[in-house]
Amino acid sequence: MKRIKFISIIAVVGIMTFSSCTDDLNTVPIDKDDLVSDVVFGSKIDSYTESLAKIYAGLVIGGNQGGDAEQDVVGIDGGSQASFIRVLWNMQELASDDAHCCWNDPGIPDFNHISWSASSPWIKGSYYRLFYQIMLSNAFLRETTDDKLASRGCSDDVIAKVKQYRAEARFMRALMYEYALDLYRNVPFVDETSTVGSARPKQIMKEDLFKYIESEMLAAEPDLLDPVPGWNDDYGHANKAALWAALSRLYLNAETYVGENRYTDCITYSKKVINAGYKLEENYGDMFKADNDHSLEMIFPCRYEGEETMTWGGMTALLCWGSADFQEETNAKGGWQGVRAKSSLFKLFTKENEYDKDSRRQMLRTDATTNYEITSESDFKNNGIPVTKFYNVNKDGSKPASTEAYTDFPLFRLGEVYLNLAEAVLRGGQGATRSEAIGYINDLRKRAYTDKLAAPISDSDFNLDFMLDERGREMFFEAQRRTDLVRFGKYTGDDYVWPWKGGVAEGKGVASYYSVFPLPSDDIGSNENLTQNEGY
Repeated sequence: MKRIKFISIIAVVGIMTFSSCTDDLNTVPIDKDDLVSDVVFGSKIDSYTESLAKIYAGLVIGGNQGGDAEQDVVGIDGGSQASFIRVLWNMQELASDDAHCCWNDPGIPDFNHISWSASSPWIKGSYYRLFYQIMLSNAFLRETTDDKLASRGCSDDVIAKVKQYRAEARFMRALMYEYALDLYRNVPFVDETSTVGSARPKQIMKEDLFKYIESEMLAAEPDLLDPVPGWNDDYGHANKAALWAALSRLYLNAETYVGENRYTDCITYSKKVINAGYKLEENYGDMFKADNDHSLEMIFPCRYEGEETMTWGGMTALLCWGSADFQEETNAKGGWQGVRAKSSLFKLFTKENEYDKDSRRQMLRTDATTNYEITSESDFKNNGIPVTKFYNVNKDGSKPASTEAYTDFPLFRLGEVYLNLAEAVLRGGQGATRSEAIGYINDLRKRAYTDKLAAPISDSDFNLDFMLDERGREMFFEAQRRTDLVRFGKYTGDDYVWPWKGGVAEGKGVASYYSVFPLPSDDIGSNENLTQNEGY
């Protein structure tokens, strides 16, 4: 991740395609003489490897404070509002029944209350990060065609390796569009064939975007690496299993996104992952520790490597958001004390009589608070429940080289795939039996429960209400909760409320249009091709 300078040159050309937001979405100026692809690339594989690395690195780092000259997206804070994981986490967790942030930074209370507008700096940051990543992939694909490789005198070995890299870039672009579909639905569309220069991108409707994501992933699949669970030389590269997991998630949400029942396809691709040799961690908590890069449950990570990936976003934020009381225990570089679990998350566990035997619940540190409710939004320390899910500590208790984050963020892991398959069965998907689905759920529960006899559920327990709760217990704080609540029809109405939903302590329903985020007002104002999402 240190060797990523080359792609920045290409990105200056590629990113300017998205000209409607060039005042905000910009890159560090460079000498014009460097804007030559043959300077960036050549006949050796190293430059292509380094360029691909920038695409992956953008999910982890992007600069820290707003004035940092090394930021890849300027005009917003690189350590927070331009950080892929940190912004995604806020949009999925703070804007749900899981978490609450007591900070009063612009835009944060709006997530707590589900009251944001198109001028939110965090929504703007998420949007520009996604499209910056898309532009990086576009630039890579534009500069690695067969003709260009041949003109540079690349050997057959280099051409074969770049073919794999191109599949990875196509997958990464499709994955960013999948997040854009989930968050925004109808967005601007650009690919490697789009005109570089002043042309403003057209808006693609959600139905066509869904088809594009699906077709791109299927086209990339043959050239991706085969799955090799656990640590290996290609750890962190998107392989076929990462693609299958992304399709599993896409198909599970297809009815929400575009009104299509694709639950059978969800089961098909979930089974591809399950049959690829991945295994659940023996202990639930080990999935979220500093050496989880060796985990057989990890399908696709956002990699963190200490000083090589220093940032105030990503895993640094997830480790530091907890109470200062647990800073030494989790080996975090700080104890920021801003984020707490809402009582609604705790209640997901208290619905079950055996909740004290669930190791997942024990990550909610009720031992450190007497006030499970957030009665004061400005009290950093004495409201809500501290959470210690992520540890910058190895499974054996040893610590990595420093308090900089070494813990990888699991963008896809096997536990989610089990849940996807089980829910798809409940929703009528074919390809797996009901008893098979219950078996996968019970595998997760037996892993989580200290009392293995208390863990299994029976057929009578297995329904959609249970599934939403079980997803909440298994996947909390992993940047998926808002999507789950929307899919289950529980997000905006008043039939399910949680503390501070709607801006009141007891919670209330909000307008249905909040199920989708707005396109940033900057882009709407400067691109006449875009139509704002309903309600904003």
